[in-house]
Amino acid sequence: MTGAAVDEVADGAGDLWVFGYGSLMWNPGVPTVEMVRARIHGYRRALCVRSYVHRGTEESPGLVLGLDRGGSCTGMAFRVPEAARSAAVEALRARELVTHVYKERRLPIRLADGRVLVALCYVIDRAHIQYAGALSSEEAALIVAHARGRSGENIDYVMNTLEHLRSMGIRDHWLEDVGRSVARLRAADSTTA
Repeated sequence: MTGAAVDEVADGAGDLWVFGYGSLMWNPGVPTVEMVRARIHGYRRALCVRSYVHRGTEESPGLVLGLDRGGSCTGMAFRVPEAARSAAVEALRARELVTHVYKERRLPIRLADGRVLVALCYVIDRAHIQYAGALSSEEAALIVAHARGRSGENIDYVMNTLEHLRSMGIRDHWLEDVGRSVARLRAADSTTA
């Protein structure tokens, strides 16, 4: 924020809830005093963000997760204590808003214990050049199977995400379909090589 504008997210009163659907679930990177399984309606976890550096290149972009419109998504909500709120928001923005492919939103979520509250969420900006669109699991698998960037192969990112989701007892059928499709594509590639 600029000038004298009040940053209600960073400077608001009370603890701050944040909804994670990807690596924020297992690596929030900010102080937390509570972590609870949560669900957001109207948005879904999707491989919809083109990665030109970490999981792909300009010539062969990979895909990473975004929170896109439609459906629902189970993830983890974490509560940041009020004393750490401002620094936590600064750290989250430095992590999530590097290219501005995500928009910061405050959206309602439902915690596993039934509580409904407003949480800070990072949703995909559909107008951003990195937005890959709503891909089928097969379309996403074709991209993921062959992409590689500075941080490694795109499939490693997908499989790591699936492993963490499984360890948390969270199923994502679409992402699981992508993982299976990539495995089939790579097996076919290795038999023809």
